[in-house]
Amino acid sequence: MGEGFEQELLLKKRKQERTNFWKGMLYILPSLILFLIFVIYPFIQTIIQSLFLSDNRGFLTKFVAFQNYTELFNDPVYLTSIKATFLYTLITVPLTIVISLFLAVISIEKLKGMGIFQTIFSSTMGVSVAAGSVFWSFLFHPTVGILNKLIAFFGGAPIGWLTSPSYAMLSVSLVSVWMNIGFSYLVLIGGLKNIDSSYYQSADIVGGGFWFKLRKITIPLLSPTLFFVLTISIIYAFQSFGVIDMLTRGGPVNSTNLLVYSIYTEAFVNFQYGSATAQGVVLFIMIFIVSRLQIKLTERWVTYQ
Repeated sequence: MGEGFEQELLLKKRKQERTNFWKGMLYILPSLILFLIFVIYPFIQTIIQSLFLSDNRGFLTKFVAFQNYTELFNDPVYLTSIKATFLYTLITVPLTIVISLFLAVISIEKLKGMGIFQTIFSSTMGVSVAAGSVFWSFLFHPTVGILNKLIAFFGGAPIGWLTSPSYAMLSVSLVSVWMNIGFSYLVLIGGLKNIDSSYYQSADIVGGGFWFKLRKITIPLLSPTLFFVLTISIIYAFQSFGVIDMLTRGGPVNSTNLLVYSIYTEAFVNFQYGSATAQGVVLFIMIFIVSRLQIKLTERWVTYQ
């Protein structure tokens, strides 16, 4: 009698679990369909197309296996774009995080008028890439730009901020840092406000100064937020396109020809869709590897309260 009752309860439980499962699937079905159509299908199609040659309309013409990938890594222009992307990332990501962290740290100080500065620090979030790029293009203008006018005022020679291979990467990197500070600042200041004030009170008791609190309390307890900002910043840097398209178009001499702009040029200017999709797959692999490394580092270095 007891065994039969337990089996009946078990059957009812399994039936209820199946019912809940299908109800859950029904609720997520619209999102799942959109995800399959706009994410999974394009991703699979990209991998397939990277193994073929295509005509200028994008139709597959000939299966070439990994020939597109082989040609990529024998192409000096593509290799230059990889180097430029890593250089751009090495410049923009650390600068963005350091400046945003500095602004966030000083923003939590209860000073008069700090609310105005908090608005200013986060204001770049409301600026589109196009508008920001146009604004900076006037600053960088070789003859009427404010930066060169200041240099001329102090007796210096004008600089080709966007036309010189020596300065173009630095210029677009500074624009990207300026545009990304707003988002990083807001995330970091949110993380700082979640740190329990008792830690700082304990540091005050033992006579800990600003740098002691920053090294021993703020950065360790802010590490989850810092790693989140780091991950997002690196992914953004690898996928950067708008600033390059508006300011330099990959020039001069391919010095700012980042990976995404290279993909755009190959697909929509040269109509080499096989090569472009191969570049897209390589970019995906790069971002995936970087993300996995960051997850491993997060497990080792991140401190939770």
